[in-house]
Amino acid sequence: MSLLTALLAGLVFGAGLLLSGLANPAKVLAFLDLAGAWDPSLLFVMGGALLVATPAYAFVVRRRRTLLGAAPQLPASSAIDRRLVLGSVVFGVGWGLAGYCPGPALVSVALGGMKPLLFFGAMVAGMGIYELLERRRR
Repeated sequence: MSLLTALLAGLVFGAGLLLSGLANPAKVLAFLDLAGAWDPSLLFVMGGALLVATPAYAFVVRRRRTLLGAAPQLPASSAIDRRLVLGSVVFGVGWGLAGYCPGPALVSVALGGMKPLLFFGAMVAGMGIYELLERRRR
């Protein structure tokens, strides 16, 4: 049941990315171009996501079990440290240069094309490098 739920959630998420324009790097780059031809439409998408996610998170935090009976998996730390800031900067730079972040990149790979495939490969390589560095750190 949990695999089916994950599949359905992923399909809804992917459809939302397509409908909102977040899978279109040109639209994302226009949103990030504050000094040029700024397109604020994705601000409404993000605001709508917050309107849905905020009460849902408050609901989950108060429960011991999810609706499917599993233990909720919530962040263990709320600390803002150097690693979090550096990771956020790397994520933001990648998003600003390519117009993709992980979810939309995966949707775009499924739609085809060389650019999303190259971004996806670079993203997977970055995850691998992170994992190697984490193992060395431990």
